Amino acid sequence: MPGGEALDLACGSGRHARHLAALGHAVVAVDRDPAALAAAAGPGIVTSQIELEAADAAWPFGPGRFAGIVVTNYLHRPLLAGMVASLAPNGMLIYETFADGNARFGKPSNPDFLLRPGELLAWARDHELRVIAYEDGVLDAPKAAMVQRICAVKAEFPREAALLPSF
Repeated sequence: MPGGEALDLACGSGRHARHLAALGHAVVAVDRDPAALAAAAGPGIVTSQIELEAADAAWPFGPGRFAGIVVTNYLHRPLLAGMVASLAPNGMLIYETFADGNARFGKPSNPDFLLRPGELLAWARDHELRVIAYEDGVLDAPKAAMVQRICAVKAEFPREAALLPSF
């Protein structure tokens, strides 16, 4: 992730926010649960209680603000356009959540909360993001689940920065 401010959306207790802060990013950690935000708070982390699924909710962040956005185990499709617009021109989106087929492992099982096959790839294409990495399959740990994961970047992200180092 390039240097700059990062957003941990639906941050829960802040595992990713703390990691991003430890990497030197100023972090905005957003969740609707005040107890989760209390756990997420820490040096370099600004917490914000926002209910993004309210009927009158609007995306609260301006365009080009974040060097990176991390979202895990959360899906509210109406947020995506605003989220991508909030990425800096060289910004990075890291997104992982449950996918179609997860019902066989438990919750969530409601299709409204499960990604359709290839949905993250379609989002990237539709929002002109370049895919750095993508996975779609079954996780065994920490508990069995069907997930999709993507790391995608905006157009100005340097291509050489996406390459793995030689071993």
